[in-house]
Amino acid sequence: MSDSELLEPAVDPKKKVVAYRNVVAHTPGGGARTQIDVRDTPGFVIDEPKERGGTNEGPTPVESVMGGLMGCDAAITHQVAHIMKFEYGDVDYVCDAEIDIRGAQGVQGVRPYFEKVTATKTFRTNETPERVEKLKANVEQRCPVSNLIRDAGVDLHIEWVVEPM
Repeated sequence: MSDSELLEPAVDPKKKVVAYRNVVAHTPGGGARTQIDVRDTPGFVIDEPKERGGTNEGPTPVESVMGGLMGCDAAITHQVAHIMKFEYGDVDYVCDAEIDIRGAQGVQGVRPYFEKVTATKTFRTNETPERVEKLKANVEQRCPVSNLIRDAGVDLHIEWVVEPM
């Protein structure tokens, strides 16, 4: 997609606007289970399976990143669709990741993060294929988490499956 098809920025592109985020975490007893608190929302738990020393009470850190990718894509889709006056219904995601676990086990030369992430986004809309492509291009350009993953050199592919509403 060409730059002419990208939407205008929602802010002055010449003036830096810094946002601040704060997350508080507590790991009781030095275990793998970590309670995460954000703003005034109910907290959530990041944990490991029992076979890796956790309590299996929440997603692993890597699974949390995968969830963050899907949540960020959904939030940016909502934002861009609002700007475009683009109508859509339910969206469902399935995300798979490949990781060589030797990296997290200390093997030098093996990166301890994703090698490949594949997501399928089932998106319901009656908009034209051209408008879907414009939405997709703008979501890809704006999504912080997908761009962070791509910039880390991860092979990231998000497939949009469009179904009628």
